[in-house]
Amino acid sequence: MTPPGKTRTRELYAWALFDWATSPFAAIVVTFVVATYVAKAVAPSEVEGQAAWGWAMSASALAAAVLGVVVGAITDAGGPRKPWLFACVVLQAVGTAAIWFVLPDPSMLLLALVVVGLANLGSELGNVFNNAILADLAPPDRIGGWSGFGWGLGYAGGLVCLVLALVLFLQPEVPAFGLDKETMAHVRIVGPLVALWLVLFSLPLFLTIRDRPGAALPDRRIVGASIRNLRISLQEVLRDRTLALFLVAAMLWADGLATLFALGGIYAAGTFGMSLAEVLRFGIVLNVTAGIGAWAFARMDDRLGGRRTILAGLAGLIVCGLGALLAPSQLLFEIAGAGLGLFVGPVQSATRSTMARLAHPERRAELFGILALTGRATAFLGPMLVAILTTLSGSQRIGMIPILLFWVAGAILLARLPLAHLPINDGSGASRS
Repeated sequence: MTPPGKTRTRELYAWALFDWATSPFAAIVVTFVVATYVAKAVAPSEVEGQAAWGWAMSASALAAAVLGVVVGAITDAGGPRKPWLFACVVLQAVGTAAIWFVLPDPSMLLLALVVVGLANLGSELGNVFNNAILADLAPPDRIGGWSGFGWGLGYAGGLVCLVLALVLFLQPEVPAFGLDKETMAHVRIVGPLVALWLVLFSLPLFLTIRDRPGAALPDRRIVGASIRNLRISLQEVLRDRTLALFLVAAMLWADGLATLFALGGIYAAGTFGMSLAEVLRFGIVLNVTAGIGAWAFARMDDRLGGRRTILAGLAGLIVCGLGALLAPSQLLFEIAGAGLGLFVGPVQSATRSTMARLAHPERRAELFGILALTGRATAFLGPMLVAILTTLSGSQRIGMIPILLFWVAGAILLARLPLAHLPINDGSGASRS
């Protein structure tokens, strides 16, 4: 018989592989290839493309956050999370594969925004359930390490998929399968590629991890219980100053990161005239540095605490982000951008692990939903401010300034938290450090 500890470890590796499965969507679709393609080849202009893409990402993420709170509460009350996560994966895969039908024509802009918005809805909503599964599997004193391992593995997956897209389709004079460059088929094919990657590498999670018992679909009693639990969770947030302050701070730095991911590739292409292949190579470098950062900071999270890890990451983001905005040349921009990558992973990973420590075990999914909601409730502000400043100034460089402001504000609020290592909620009604 296999010892329970080894079984849990195998399940944790299957959980971490899900980050490998989903990260190419963020790297290839949201940030670099598809975002740049839509702005440069589909939208009437890059400025309009940057604004439209930002609005689409914000709307889909906000919808996912609202749904995440409600559905997360239902799963906490009713049991299994995997059926909900499976539905999210299907939605994400179908929307991503449909990018193939987005031809390089302004009339296709609405289709592009709809299919990518639906795929992003599935991705964002799926994160709520995936994050809650981590807290079910990992020991409290190892949550930071496993969270960092997952983020690092995710960046490695994004890197491998980016390299495949570059080598097979985007870089060669004659793309694989003889795809037509006139209709940008060699770019559009990344949609089906990412969808296939997602489906293939998410299978271990669904086949390996034992789900919690309970009804797969909610009945009236479960829905009623979920509403009561959600009310309790909201009251808990309002009573717990540490948790409330953390959620507000996380909302701010999440806004900055989301805006960076949604518009970073478009900014690089527009400000420095980088070609799609150059943007993709830049994305490969960022994934390498982000993976290194996530793995390097994972042990720091468990040893020194999420607060210190996040503050160190935010400081690095602010310094490197300022360097990227002030960079006079493409080379200096790429150096600063590589530095950004080092600190993105630690901030994301430590946010997830810190929330897992703070959340009551019986309400983890709904609290992760609340985290997602606070992170997306104001997500429209980043793209909106970028769009407004870009339009008024006519400069993409000036338009990206709000990202830095979000990070500074989040760091100031987080610094007010009194504990170096946030407490771990063990479900007993008390917290332990």
